[in-house]
Amino acid sequence: MLKKTLRWLLTLIYKVEVKGLDNYKKAGKRVLIISNHTSFLDPLLLGVFLPDDITFAINTQISERWWLKPFLRLSRVFPMDPTHPISLKDLIHHLQADTRTVIFPEGRITVTGSLMKIYDGTGMVADKSEAAILPVRIEGAEYTHFSKLRNIVRLRLFPKITIQILPHTFVSPPPELRGKNRRKYSGHILADIMTEMMFATSHYRQTIFASLLEARKIHGGKHIVAKDLERISLSYDNLITRTIAIGNALKKITAASENVGIFLPNSTKTLSVVLGLQLYGRVPAMLNYSTGSAGMVSACNTAQVKTVLTSRRFIELGKLTGEAEHLGEQVKLVYLEDLAERLSKLDKFQALVQGKTANIWYKHTQYNPDSPAVVLFTSGSEGTPKGVVLSHANILSNLKQLEARINFTAQDVVLNFLPMFHSFGFTVGTMLPILHGMTTFFYPTPLHYAVIPEIAYEISATIMFGTNTFLAGYAKKAHAYDFFNMRYVVAGAEKLQETTRQVWADKFGIRILEGYGATETTPITSVNTPMDFKAGTVGRFMPSMDYRLEPVEGIEEAGRLHVRGPNIMVGYLLADNPGKLIPPQSIYGEGWYDTGDIVNVDNDGFISIRGRSKRFAKISGEMVSLTAVEQLASNAWPDAHHAAISLPDAKKGEQIILFTTQKDATVADLATASIGVAPIGLPKKILIVDAIPVMATGKTNYLAVTELAAGKI
Repeated sequence: MLKKTLRWLLTLIYKVEVKGLDNYKKAGKRVLIISNHTSFLDPLLLGVFLPDDITFAINTQISERWWLKPFLRLSRVFPMDPTHPISLKDLIHHLQADTRTVIFPEGRITVTGSLMKIYDGTGMVADKSEAAILPVRIEGAEYTHFSKLRNIVRLRLFPKITIQILPHTFVSPPPELRGKNRRKYSGHILADIMTEMMFATSHYRQTIFASLLEARKIHGGKHIVAKDLERISLSYDNLITRTIAIGNALKKITAASENVGIFLPNSTKTLSVVLGLQLYGRVPAMLNYSTGSAGMVSACNTAQVKTVLTSRRFIELGKLTGEAEHLGEQVKLVYLEDLAERLSKLDKFQALVQGKTANIWYKHTQYNPDSPAVVLFTSGSEGTPKGVVLSHANILSNLKQLEARINFTAQDVVLNFLPMFHSFGFTVGTMLPILHGMTTFFYPTPLHYAVIPEIAYEISATIMFGTNTFLAGYAKKAHAYDFFNMRYVVAGAEKLQETTRQVWADKFGIRILEGYGATETTPITSVNTPMDFKAGTVGRFMPSMDYRLEPVEGIEEAGRLHVRGPNIMVGYLLADNPGKLIPPQSIYGEGWYDTGDIVNVDNDGFISIRGRSKRFAKISGEMVSLTAVEQLASNAWPDAHHAAISLPDAKKGEQIILFTTQKDATVADLATASIGVAPIGLPKKILIVDAIPVMATGKTNYLAVTELAAGKI
């Protein structure tokens, strides 16, 4: 009777919803129920809403809470210390008697809002008892006053609570593993199960605007979410109202599903334009203006863009008048200043009312989450740029994958200087913070090496995403205290050099988290995290991603990486067939993306990049990594910039040419500094230049380097 009364009361107060009860029944009799730990309510919620009589293996300290003791009497309680061997052995024997037992593998209530450390002991219990593991996600209780997230999230009196039960699984270590290695492996598997659970139960099957409304509900309409150099703070209410106002205006001059060009810098206005287009099913096509007017015209042709949104002030300040005039000959340029003038007081009032009531009316107009959300264009560092079409679900799934591995809070401040036309800047630098309650500060260019550290200091930035080139540049200019408040610095888009990693550790006391991805993977494929870190690697795969390594002749212990997952693009738009969407496909079938990268994946799942398949030279039948040659040059001359390419060679098939900014560099000096490296692994020639061609993202422009070589050899 007490259990029924509590169930009725909790349902009334928190609108508790239980999903997946069929999975509970299918798990069998010997079941270890693992759950995330969000609040002091968790044992009560599971005890009341899960069927049958279950046992709770609860941290000894929590089980002694006076106000919790009466409720714990509803079930059998197994007080335990996850670090104590005797507690674990007793729990194993208890499970072997075919019982259903709940345990919180984190051992403590979250103080970040995300998963805490997962103890290996729980994995060992599952292994030794041979019990089925039943993952259960509790969501919503972290927003109650029974959580430990005061001053971290906006606590509420009666948030909706959901209990979601996933299909059962097993921890099955290889038979040859014994002792500590077996325990560590079991804990590793359990941590992955928990991570997969957090992602699988997240809300990524919706549109970006729906996710924005959800973020407002969680963090509050007054919560500041975006700023730029104009120093005008945008709250969720402001951003949503602006988005609707500009969306209503753009709806009149564009068609549904139309690709609309964006020729604008990083700013809150650009953010509103992008969201405004997406609101009514238009697709922003982010033009890379660093490629010049020819590159933008080519991109517009590929994506069949007829209208481009830009700003007179941006064109004037960016000295892009010539590019705008040339682009205007091919497409219709629409200036934001003109759109703003046409907005009447009635239009603004209408947007304000729509913004306040968006949770009601948007449900009936929401678009398919698999519909295109943005068109980004590949950098073209090694070939012709292509349009990459990403859906709403692609972007949101990639953000939820990252959130399952790294904790972010509403107190975080993201300094975003990466351009929105780059996938790193669009998905991670822009969409991640605004959809997760963080504040993002937009800076228009990453090239101001002396200014950006000052901005980081001024705004007390806690998170920054960048490339090796930019991070190395900031390290040289920055004061040792400029990044005093930084929690995470994440590097991607190009290889993180050891010298850059070391200077950030020595000068700022910051460990750079290196990641890996591509525009086609939205972009995060893997990333090192505070809990899963291995120097020299690019981290582990995101949750719910599959991979295959295609054997490559001449390369051992590595293969060509193919990936599949919810974050893989909708498809390509190609220059030779404008407007036609080409879905991803590789030798492993539809939905697979061939990265073209040669990688090694170790026993712990960490990825090491050996190089791109195109970034190998075949010399006398042997495959030589051009990336490895660049690394040798970086080791020898850490303060210089290097780029290795291959050219045809009549005798050996191909030859390696190294471009460097090191003024006195010679092949002999490189060989002396590279002890143990065979001559085949060294460049045939070294060409000294004043600067290596790079693109707007900081990545080396190998196409331009190859063209440069043609003029010098």
